[in-house]
Amino acid sequence: MRTTRVAIFLTVLIWSGVAPAAECVVLLHGLARTSLSMSRMQQALVDEDFLVANVDYPSRDHSIEDLASIAVEEGVDSCRAHDGVEKIHFVTHSLGGILVRQYLSVNTIDKLGRVVMLGPPNQGSRAVDELADVPGFDWINGPAGRQLGKGRESVPLKLGPADFELGIIAGTRSIDPITSAVLEDPDDGRVSVTDTRLEGMDDFVVVEHSHAFMMRMQRPIDLTIEFLRNGSFGVEAE
Repeated sequence: MRTTRVAIFLTVLIWSGVAPAAECVVLLHGLARTSLSMSRMQQALVDEDFLVANVDYPSRDHSIEDLASIAVEEGVDSCRAHDGVEKIHFVTHSLGGILVRQYLSVNTIDKLGRVVMLGPPNQGSRAVDELADVPGFDWINGPAGRQLGKGRESVPLKLGPADFELGIIAGTRSIDPITSAVLEDPDDGRVSVTDTRLEGMDDFVVVEHSHAFMMRMQRPIDLTIEFLRNGSFGVEAE
């Protein structure tokens, strides 16, 4: 039995005879979060006539390798359940971006579209290495948490450059001074801006939002839609 739940929102203009949107977006939340954290992004995408699969996966219960199969496949299957889908995009927050990279390192996705990552620890996060031995770390973050650092267990550092269309949004505001103290400035409270970057990315932009809330803020949402539509954020390179 699958442990995930997927919320699918489909806009179909039955009475007008207009065909449903032909592009589907898979949303993948971050570590220790739920699909509710992506609800504002979800609604904005629905309003733009995308099909949306907002995946709720058990981020604290499994390794990154296992989570990648669970979450990515659930989202892709949900998109494919609808006729006429021409592209499958991904919009991810934090760990969600690493799951996409992990999955694509060993699998291909037919009709893969564009990927937008918000606050991804693509080069690992020094915060994991510094705080992993703090009591309660494993309880809060699970097996995947320790795999997001820069040490021997790091999964992001074992993965290669992007070979898909990728836009990255990094944050520069922190609401966690303790974690920020161990990160290279600027940072979003969980990941430094430098560590969000990935070789092969197509566009990169910085926003003045924190890691915890950037996916709910209007500017990152607008930038995400712009990249999904046009393959760039439409702003000057950072």
